[in-house]
Amino acid sequence: MHTPVSLRQTLLPETALIKTSEVDKAEWNFRPLLGMIQRLRFKLILSLLPNRRIGRLLELGYGSGVFLPALAGRCDELYGIDTHQAAASVSRALDRHHVAAKLFSGSGVALPFGDGSFDCIVAVSCLEYMDPFEQAAAEIARVLKPDGSLVFVTPGNSPLLDTAHYLLTGCRAQDHYGQRRDTLVPTLLKTMLVEQELSIPTIGNRFLTLYRAMRVSPRLSPSPRRVSCL
Repeated sequence: MHTPVSLRQTLLPETALIKTSEVDKAEWNFRPLLGMIQRLRFKLILSLLPNRRIGRLLELGYGSGVFLPALAGRCDELYGIDTHQAAASVSRALDRHHVAAKLFSGSGVALPFGDGSFDCIVAVSCLEYMDPFEQAAAEIARVLKPDGSLVFVTPGNSPLLDTAHYLLTGCRAQDHYGQRRDTLVPTLLKTMLVEQELSIPTIGNRFLTLYRAMRVSPRLSPSPRRVSCL
């Protein structure tokens, strides 16, 4: 009898995680209560991915690679980029778990990929860290294929939930995001069109939103900038 595989089982195991930065909290995904909340982000992303086999998929801000095994099953070629310098170490950890991914060190505001390189880009709670975000949004649009999609999840902007997050984790949201949660979606929608949107909870006041997720596609053809390194 086939036993269903849980989302947690598709993540890179906690024992394989490599701490790549102070904001890399991948181990939280395996905590009893906090982990359940954290993994909601991955469920949203998987729900919003295109309903077809994806060619080239890029994860922005892959961190320790915790989500890459789940993404590997949805695409032909998997890529990741992050600002840290531990790509080789994360690659070795992924190799030990039979996950093939091409990892790069670099910034979201200057992506080292050619125009129209990817069918899909995934971003899990990382867009709000990118500054200036207007430049990052332009870069994302540039490296997406014209019929490609950006699938992202970002935390809600709720003082009440920020306080609960601080009590649970000891981390203050404002220290990491500043005001970028307010401007992130409006900035993206200058060059992107919304295909689908989900939030948790699914109903209620936006100030009680824990996570907001979208699949968006390019609205305009971005101007060419650089030659691909792929």
